[in-house]
Amino acid sequence: MSRILMLYTGGTIGMEDTPEGLAPAPGLLPRLLERFRRPGLAFDVAEFPRLIDSSAIEPADWNRIIDAVADAYGRYDGFVVIHGTDTLAYTASVLAFALRGLGKPVVLTGAQLPLIHPRSDGWSNLADAIEAACQPDLREVVIAFDRLLLRGCRARKVDAERFAGFASPNAEALARFAIHPHWRRDLWRRAESGEFQPQRLDEALRIACLMLTPGYGAAFAGRALAAGELDAAILLSYGSGNAPEEVALLDGVRAMRAADKAVLNLTQAASGAVAVGAYAASQPLAKAGALPGGDMTPEAALAKLHVLLSSGARGEVLRAALGWSLAGEISL
Repeated sequence: MSRILMLYTGGTIGMEDTPEGLAPAPGLLPRLLERFRRPGLAFDVAEFPRLIDSSAIEPADWNRIIDAVADAYGRYDGFVVIHGTDTLAYTASVLAFALRGLGKPVVLTGAQLPLIHPRSDGWSNLADAIEAACQPDLREVVIAFDRLLLRGCRARKVDAERFAGFASPNAEALARFAIHPHWRRDLWRRAESGEFQPQRLDEALRIACLMLTPGYGAAFAGRALAAGELDAAILLSYGSGNAPEEVALLDGVRAMRAADKAVLNLTQAASGAVAVGAYAASQPLAKAGALPGGDMTPEAALAKLHVLLSSGARGEVLRAALGWSLAGEISL
């Protein structure tokens, strides 16, 4: 008998039509989920009091999810987090780092069409999420979507129209669902040593992601860094970590470094990695103090910075941890 807790946070999957468009419908999803009851599976549904469109998610919402998993951790074998798709990859990444010592599956899912729609993808996504949450040797945060199981801190939303809404460009899928599930257990993370110790987020942290663009974009990013308002930043540079030798940009990175604040350099490319030294154009950012983020996704980088800073990591400890694989988020 597998005992699963489903946490319903909001999102398209449980919405219904209103005169203003699709909107969350309290009580609807728990009723629809009754069709999944079967011998060998027991589950409870916890609907959050405030159902949100995931585009409105805040660190406080992440803390509510972390708290809900932590409070129920000893009573359930696995968890399914039902979430809107817009920021689902951000939430999956946050949970991957925040649920330290995780020894059970935490599976996020949602839908591109609500369950009330006759062609909704939500039914299959939920079925696959439940199946994954019943695997006792799956001990990490994952996303079940469009017949794929993806590592949560490797996934990105890649399509707002098609049902294949998510992919992990730099990592293989952990399972594919067909008539039978095809589990890639060889890719699953091994059990962590130590006890389950979830880390709540500091909701006051100021972390921003800045994308370089030709023209004024690099100078603007530099001025944002130099303003002193940020606790950490992510720069989305070109190719393998390349950037123009824009004075304002480099001065901004130096200002962050002088203030002992991290600037993480990621590529704008859909796949691939920052590789300092591959091109001469990658050197100025590195020499100014930006840290290479390898093949981390922006979602994972934001989450990693938020959790590490919330845990008190600063200075060299923070910089070292940003280069380690803490949850399978980076290729070393």
